[in-house]
Amino acid sequence: MSKPIDSSAIDKVLQAAVDDGAVPHVAAIAADRDGIVYEGGAGAPTVGQGGTVTTGTQFRIMSMTKMVATVAALQLRESGRVDFDTPVAEFCPEFADLQVLDGFDGDTPRLRAPRTQATVRHLLTHTSGLGYWFFDADLARYEQVTGTPNVLGGAGAFKAPLLHDPGARFTYGINTDWLGKVIEAVTGQGLDVVVKEKITGPLAMADTMFLLDAARTENAVTVHVPGEDGSWASAGELLPQEPDWWAGGHGLYSTPRDYIRFEQALLRGGELDGERILERTSVEDAFTNQIGALNFPPEIPTADPATTASFNAGPGWKWGYGLLLNTVDVPGGRRAGSGAWAGLFNTHFWIDPTTGICASIYTNSLPFVTPGAFALYGEFEQALYASL
Repeated sequence: MSKPIDSSAIDKVLQAAVDDGAVPHVAAIAADRDGIVYEGGAGAPTVGQGGTVTTGTQFRIMSMTKMVATVAALQLRESGRVDFDTPVAEFCPEFADLQVLDGFDGDTPRLRAPRTQATVRHLLTHTSGLGYWFFDADLARYEQVTGTPNVLGGAGAFKAPLLHDPGARFTYGINTDWLGKVIEAVTGQGLDVVVKEKITGPLAMADTMFLLDAARTENAVTVHVPGEDGSWASAGELLPQEPDWWAGGHGLYSTPRDYIRFEQALLRGGELDGERILERTSVEDAFTNQIGALNFPPEIPTADPATTASFNAGPGWKWGYGLLLNTVDVPGGRRAGSGAWAGLFNTHFWIDPTTGICASIYTNSLPFVTPGAFALYGEFEQALYASL
């Protein structure tokens, strides 16, 4: 086991973020290839009530689910059951009905057929043309005028159009929800079963699941939003408890202590405690630029300020399989070639193969990437690397 680091500076960062109101609560954890080197928490699971969040507390990890579903797809490629260059419609015929949104005539959407077919690879790399309403005003308008639900509102979300031709650019969207449907079509099993049998079960992640039981629900934080006076107020549970589908893009609950095992497995080349979930070459592919000359957008403007602030990653980022990749070192932080992603309710993880460290930080609040939350990510990272 690894020797824990001096945690005092990191503890102060977490507590200050809660005291300053940047987040309602926060838990954070870090590990190297051999074990946990830091864990801590601050703030109550529900503001105004007792207790303190820990790395054993349940959080909605939202889009951190995407890397779990991506690993399931990589497993199917390893076994020869999925070729990433196969059109999505060969697995999910209904995908062939999707058209490209080309603007509006008044309130009538203008649609056309895509010029190329979207493949499984396009889903994995967010280059299919699928989007999210909170990052695209045209898609938000389409959903409003047609009554199409967003991806948190029901299976009708799968009727949402493409925003451009497949392969034209990187657009973050509901690709991994479609990927989950591909996985189910190939395996003949629910995504919940695939994830449990192939990933969370082997990695002893007993607290990672799509629906919580009563005891784990009692151990979960609630989602918080800014109240009228600017302080945090609990909005309760925002995810459907009788979902129409197992959402590969956002559906999992987990604990920091559970998810760090998943991160460690990737840090170690696909294996942890003698259980291998991926071949090393597949892990290397995940940490390799898979979008070629395309770029992850340096800024993604918000189209729904109540859900997310604008996401300002800055220049120099690529996308692998399920991971945002930095092409240069972060001063005082992760090295070039690290893989990372986040969840809509303000969770964030990264895996740094060069330094041999992985870490994640959790709160459950909206909007996403507020200045306070985004600053906390960086302050945690800086304090962690300074302590190594």
